[in-house]
Amino acid sequence: MAQLKKPKPGEKVVLIGLPPKFLEDLPAKDKRAISKRVGTQIKLKAYDELGRAELEFREAKGIYHVIWVAPSFVRPVKRRVG
Repeated sequence: MAQLKKPKPGEKVVLIGLPPKFLEDLPAKDKRAISKRVGTQIKLKAYDELGRAELEFREAKGIYHVIWVAPSFVRPVKRRVG
């Protein structure tokens, strides 16, 4: 099986899940907003000094969210050929 290429900052990735207890201490509004993004494309902003992927997205209401997850929770967006 081919190994997936590590996405670069600025590219879109798919958030495939969240770490256990990730949402535990967050306000309900933030929990909902972040949970809705699982399975969707998000902009990879950068990698931090620990190697975590910094993801940024905006809600329909215009509220920005930034989250950090291990790279194992993101996948590159498959590019269409042709």
